[in-house]
Amino acid sequence: MQAVPLGRSGTGASSGNGSGVVSACDHDSVTDRPISNDAGDTPPARSPLELLGALAKTDVELDDTTRLIEIYTMEGLLQIWWFGLPGASDVALLCGGAMGGMTGPGRALYPTLGRALAAEGRAAMAINYRKPGDLGRSLLDVCAATDLAIRNGATRFVILGHSFGGAVAIQAAGTFPSQTAGVITYATQSGGCEEAGRMGSVPLLLLHGERDSILGPENSMMVQALAGHGEVRTFPDTDHLMSEAAEEIEHLTIEWVRDRFDEHAAR
Repeated sequence: MQAVPLGRSGTGASSGNGSGVVSACDHDSVTDRPISNDAGDTPPARSPLELLGALAKTDVELDDTTRLIEIYTMEGLLQIWWFGLPGASDVALLCGGAMGGMTGPGRALYPTLGRALAAEGRAAMAINYRKPGDLGRSLLDVCAATDLAIRNGATRFVILGHSFGGAVAIQAAGTFPSQTAGVITYATQSGGCEEAGRMGSVPLLLLHGERDSILGPENSMMVQALAGHGEVRTFPDTDHLMSEAAEEIEHLTIEWVRDRFDEHAAR
């Protein structure tokens, strides 16, 4: 598929904070059109996509239900592995660890969940950060993916994060809590989660291996305390990648994500 220019940062009309919804969406392709602003002469705020300072974007269909979006910036390449129709209302945001990657914990949990959601008419976006390990830039990457999803029709999100990605997920939920239906962390770090209370009452599930050799389960317990709520579940004989409990985590994740989307939609 031919590359689609995204436009330089700050050009064109802006969607403000990226929280609006494009009224007309071509579900056969991804749009990065900004949402029109009729506020008069007041300069609009820059959306997360604009803050990336994107130089160009490629959009390639991998098969009937998945596509790869690559956004080129002066600070690196942002990759989004998009499962399901771009116009889906329910979207799971899948955040990797400090080394990057898009397959997640367990045995490639993220593509497994993405395909399951796509089969239900929902969607998922696995996000490969421009600069893995940089929390501020990684948060912007997730917000830019959220902005892109909203421009194509998304209205609610469940955010998942493994290890370093747990902090990214917690911060993202605190950035747009009203649109977040739930958060799951896997072997999360506690650093970067100091303001977890900004999530408000967003449902929170924290999963951790009892034999995590990199980040012990006390990190999940600390995040639970910082958020003021949430459920911590630990898994015996399970290390940081959580592959020892992969099947249990897969079933738990798919069911929990479905329930949170349904619950949020019923409000």
